[in-house]
Amino acid sequence: MTAGEMEIPSARDVVPSLQLDDIAHESEQTLVARGVAYAREYDQIQGKATTLVKNLAVVILALRRKHDDMRGTSHDYREAVAEMYRTANLPTDSNASLQSNVRYHVGNALRRHLTTRELEQLDLKTTSPLERFQDRRKTDSAIVRAVKAVDTAAASTPPPAKSAVKGKASASTAAAPVPAPVKATADHLRLVQVVTNVLGQISTDVVDRHMTAGQRARMDEELAEVQRRVTELRRHTRKPKSGA
Repeated sequence: MTAGEMEIPSARDVVPSLQLDDIAHESEQTLVARGVAYAREYDQIQGKATTLVKNLAVVILALRRKHDDMRGTSHDYREAVAEMYRTANLPTDSNASLQSNVRYHVGNALRRHLTTRELEQLDLKTTSPLERFQDRRKTDSAIVRAVKAVDTAAASTPPPAKSAVKGKASASTAAAPVPAPVKATADHLRLVQVVTNVLGQISTDVVDRHMTAGQRARMDEELAEVQRRVTELRRHTRKPKSGA
């Protein structure tokens, strides 16, 4: 078989759409067996689809290498890829979804084949789409934990002593349950830990290489406010114990 006659993998078997009336007569045992077969077939198809997308990403990288264009920006390279997708003649929705998935795997594969220095010379991010996705998940998780910690600490914080007028609480205050100080202290410690974790998610690489001067200035203002608040809090945490 010559290169021009290469066999292209395709789905030769069309899965028929099942209707309820088609299987209404089947026994429970038969229905369970049918379900097992469909589940296993689905797993096989999903695994095959992922492999095909990854293989297509490798083809894209090979085309970039052929055109000496690892960034994939040249006219000739783009035309070759566009012709490939045109010839595939996929439905518009499927084509868009496929290309999006391929780009993701191209980004991962590109960072496996190029060194950090080569990526920097091409002005590409050194982290792969997978790594960036994992970083975003960590950041999102840290933010969610922070929001929960703020809400929990606010709910468990006892009202300040000054809220009582002449030692007498109002009827509404007396009726409301007073949060336990022990829980409040634990929640506040957890809140500080979460803040530390959130700050740890900030990448200096993003600050140095991707932020504009205006964005860095805005971030510096916010960090200065964080520092001010930390300094104020430490005046309380570093107080000597009474009677010492």
